Amino acid sequence: MKKFLLFCLFIVGISFALWNFKGLANKGEYSSIVLDFQNNVDKTEILRELDAIAANYSVKPHLNSEFSQSDRVYIIEGDKQTLKALRKSKLLRSATEYIEPNYVYHTLERPNDPDYSKQWNFQNINIEQAWAETKGEGAVVAVIDTGVSKVPDLKDTAFVKGYDFVNDRADATDDQGHGTHVAGTIAQSTNNGYGVAGIAYKAKIMPIKVLSRSGGGTVSDIAEGIRFAADNGADVINMSLGGGGESKLLDEAIAYAYDKGVAIIAAAGNENRNSSSYPARYPRVLSVSALDPAGVKAPYSNFGAGVDISAPGGSELGKVLQNTIDPRTGDSVFAGFQGTSMASPHVAGVAALLKSEGIESPAEIYEILKQSARKVEEDDLNHFGAGQLDAGAAVELASKGKITFKDFFRWLRDNGYLNLRFWFDGGAIALLPKLAMVIGSYLLAWLLRNYFPFRWNWWLGSGLIAGSSGLFFLRGFYIFDLPQAPFRVLGSSIPELGTAVQGGSTLNPLFASILIPAGLIVLFLGHPRWKWFAIGTTLGVASCLAVNAFLSPAIWGIGSGVFASLFLLVNAALCLILARFVIKGEVQGI
Repeated sequence: MKKFLLFCLFIVGISFALWNFKGLANKGEYSSIVLDFQNNVDKTEILRELDAIAANYSVKPHLNSEFSQSDRVYIIEGDKQTLKALRKSKLLRSATEYIEPNYVYHTLERPNDPDYSKQWNFQNINIEQAWAETKGEGAVVAVIDTGVSKVPDLKDTAFVKGYDFVNDRADATDDQGHGTHVAGTIAQSTNNGYGVAGIAYKAKIMPIKVLSRSGGGTVSDIAEGIRFAADNGADVINMSLGGGGESKLLDEAIAYAYDKGVAIIAAAGNENRNSSSYPARYPRVLSVSALDPAGVKAPYSNFGAGVDISAPGGSELGKVLQNTIDPRTGDSVFAGFQGTSMASPHVAGVAALLKSEGIESPAEIYEILKQSARKVEEDDLNHFGAGQLDAGAAVELASKGKITFKDFFRWLRDNGYLNLRFWFDGGAIALLPKLAMVIGSYLLAWLLRNYFPFRWNWWLGSGLIAGSSGLFFLRGFYIFDLPQAPFRVLGSSIPELGTAVQGGSTLNPLFASILIPAGLIVLFLGHPRWKWFAIGTTLGVASCLAVNAFLSPAIWGIGSGVFASLFLLVNAALCLILARFVIKGEVQGI
């Protein structure tokens, strides 16, 4: 008994906490309300209810469309207060399947950066679908380039320590503009009301300068930059650089980083040649060719041998816009660049999104990027490798078959369990009435125990819960495509079982009466344990019927209102009398 009461207090306490934690509440926007009437409600009754709503709230209820006739779905204009008032109407609640907000949904997330609309390249890789799942939290991307300067639109982007291998110093500031532009594509500060967006804008940038102001750099510096990145926590390396000579030093550095779990992305080159440049050509590196705004190979892009995937790189038809520096003055500018140098960071950014989703192995990242790419049927010259980068499909493939905490939290949020109003305002169930039913059943048992002493036991407690509330928290339990009916049955008390499968709120008089408790008493009276389950069930049903009598009783064949309340109260009294009689007999027989 004490344990159960403590459990009830815990439920109320945690619910109160969630009620006050606004960040967990469902904050969908709406200006209208959905009324879905039950199919067994007479049409004249529906029209009478709609007329009353129109008069009380000065609105005009209407069918959602001509196709809503059979489903009986009506829409009325209204806000939260109107919704609350409608859900408190006993008659309306008994006539409807549900009363809920007519939420307004939008296209997937669009950042508030004013020039985001100019980033045709982000639209081409389906980035908004990916953002619905991840923004790259926790991933570190090393930009091995001309360095990175913290221009205004990288102000909110997180940086980790890097290094300048050209000048042998810790400060890897950009003096050319190329590396800053590349870093912007990967992780430009986003949703800051300024400039443009970045692909994995919650990822961290590791700036590594290996190219001088002229844009050139040595293999030895690049190899050291790769090892530095691998040793200092980089998850992804982007190299928007290349040349024609093969280097064992560089190949060994790449193998070193790859073996430490770093995904390595590089530009295929800009010579319109039938082969990727190095380092993109190495087998442990993902080589990226460039697309123009029309989705065809950019005129300059290398293709053929070594190309693994393609991504937007821009052309004269439209360049890739990011915030960088003017190399002549060092001032911040928004500039459009084109090249496979611009294509590679698109893939590196999506690789960071995959890292954020828990994909650790570089081989697995490469495979997901290639499998999810949009295929190009006719590609005899291998312009596109596995296809065209699709960020949304890549993230979806990464999380396929895997239920993450994020998925579980979203499920809780969308089904209302983290919003206490769900429990109070007529969601799947009402918390307070259910608690009143189960606590009431225990109080009835406690009162009878004072007159006819008996020992508490698990069988009695199970019966009290089965008769009064069932496992009520399962009533609104949804798991993806699983059928809901079994959860409704488990979440229903015995009086509610008559309509549990179809999900209606009207009670079946055969279940909401003394009949089932009496049958269980007759069946189990001679059993040493099950008889206490039958007794508990009888008391639980008494409590459930009594509470329902004062709420919004609606019973098949009887209707709603006074007669329904009387029916429930009479049967609740009969159940209590039956339980008292049986307990008295059991105690006297001991």
